[in-house]
Amino acid sequence: MSVLVYTQNWEGKFKKSTFELVSYASKVAQMLNTNLVCITIGPVTEEELRKPGKYGADKIIRLESPLSSVLDNQVYTDIIAQVAMKENAKIIVFSNNNEGRAVAPRLSVRLRAGMASGVSKLPLSLEPFTVYKKSYSGNAFAHLVINTDIKILTLAQNSFELIETSDNAVTETLELVVDEALQKTTVREVQKQTGKLLITDAEVVVSGGRGMKSPDNWGPLVELADVLGAATACSRPVSDEGWRPSEEHTGQTGKVISPNLYIAVGISGATQHLAGVSSSKYIVAINTDKDAPIFEAAQYGIVGDALKVLPELVEAAKELKK
Repeated sequence: MSVLVYTQNWEGKFKKSTFELVSYASKVAQMLNTNLVCITIGPVTEEELRKPGKYGADKIIRLESPLSSVLDNQVYTDIIAQVAMKENAKIIVFSNNNEGRAVAPRLSVRLRAGMASGVSKLPLSLEPFTVYKKSYSGNAFAHLVINTDIKILTLAQNSFELIETSDNAVTETLELVVDEALQKTTVREVQKQTGKLLITDAEVVVSGGRGMKSPDNWGPLVELADVLGAATACSRPVSDEGWRPSEEHTGQTGKVISPNLYIAVGISGATQHLAGVSSSKYIVAINTDKDAPIFEAAQYGIVGDALKVLPELVEAAKELKK
């Protein structure tokens, strides 16, 4: 028996969210008094491959297949299922990101495993196996019981701390045979955005709403983001008006993000918007309306005109950077 965690890599590199995931899975393995096996798909250097071992992994497996160069849900499901059966995994953990949400449900069907998505705490009980997750856009929580022999969890980002341990992990490389008929995805062209931090990857996000009043007023917000090394984002009305590009739209119908710090400037905090940012570790709100819903979700708030507050924040941030 083991706990299996899928550690996604981005062009051969792991991110902070990966180590958060491994730290969580390591604690689950300790609760069950079993070992933790990490798997990653695709080419990763030996030095990078060893990094999850610093956060509790007992074994790290690099999986290679001619069909694994492109993310295809069915191919990845088959690869992970093969390893899960080989390692007798009873709990399989993914990050609750795009890749995890795509593969985990398919694996659940393949292995006849119960699944809980977006969990944000360690299991509350092992018998019965009970997990905690937020629901209704973070306005409520649920205790979910999984009764199947194999259980699949996806962990909400920024919901667990990094826990470093002694590195005693062993590494190995497996080449797996996958049925070519499973591959349905063909990549014809790759276009990469360069020179700009993606909001889904950013640790800090500065976001603007209609309180910015005009697309001409965005300069101080962008400057604050530059000083903080942050990504820029916006609410849906701003995107719909064409003030900012659609890829910056955060919320229920846009990008769902979980940065360490989310600065909401001139955003009222409609339920649909909060659904996309409520997993942020800290939310700072700037709004002229002291009764705006955003202040209920924020840990820190400034009641004031964004166009007056932003320049002062930029100067304060520059002073701290000196």
